[in-house]
Amino acid sequence: MNSTTDGEAVLRGVLDQWKAAVDAREPQRVASCFTEDAIFQGLHPYSVGRQGVADYYDAQPLGMTAAYRILETRQLADDLVLGYLSVDFSFTDRPTLGVYLSVLVKHSADGWHISHYQVSRLD
Repeated sequence: MNSTTDGEAVLRGVLDQWKAAVDAREPQRVASCFTEDAIFQGLHPYSVGRQGVADYYDAQPLGMTAAYRILETRQLADDLVLGYLSVDFSFTDRPTLGVYLSVLVKHSADGWHISHYQVSRLD
């Protein structure tokens, strides 16, 4: 890869799968978008590994959906892309929650997966 466009394509490939699984409320499918040893920091204490990701998304309210926008990408190595995004999580019974998300997406023999996920709120 040699351009931001390539990094964005990698991120979209992984994040579109993540979004589809979040929107469908399929926690195990969300977790499959992550590496086995992923560091995951949502708005609750962090976890390591796919089970922690699945548990986090299993605890989210029914009807929650995600909409993301890529703000920045950096190609850190041939097998590693950094993404900085804005994400709006929408709910059926409360206002939309806007957050910022940093991800590291890593390539391995079985494709691209999220290796690090960190959410922050700037309010």
